Amino acid sequence: MTRRLVLLDPNDELRKPSEDVLVDQIGTDELNTLIDDMKETMRLENGIGLAAPQINIHQRLIVIDTGGETGVQAFINPKILSKSIRSVETEEGCLSVPGVWGMVKRRRAVKVEALDPEGNTLTINAVGLMAIVFQHEIDHLNGILFIDKVTEYTKHPKM
Repeated sequence: MTRRLVLLDPNDELRKPSEDVLVDQIGTDELNTLIDDMKETMRLENGIGLAAPQINIHQRLIVIDTGGETGVQAFINPKILSKSIRSVETEEGCLSVPGVWGMVKRRRAVKVEALDPEGNTLTINAVGLMAIVFQHEIDHLNGILFIDKVTEYTKHPKM
């Protein structure tokens, strides 16, 4: 496993939408190495989520570790199928925007479809922190950063 360089905002690469991971890439040594590197990078950076565009790979791939029993999980081509009506506003930060924290309003629950590293289709009913992290990381895949959605900064170098 190799630690990858996390891109920092401002960087135009963080604003580019990502392409789907191709079916024939799933299960390859190349993709599995990328997933392992993303997990290692996230761990070393003390993150709970990392999207491939943050390490300058424009593919729809995320890793998440919210501290649950499942450990670090990788999700290929994740998409949100549905969102709860109820929203929550929580404080967020981002490995690509160090030193900045702010309040972001997101849906309390989301239903996500993705592939696992073996190519199996997963349907995840995420609630709470897991739902927030999914939304944050999927935003990265679409070239959106949390600072685009901040309603109030709680920590900023200019404060």
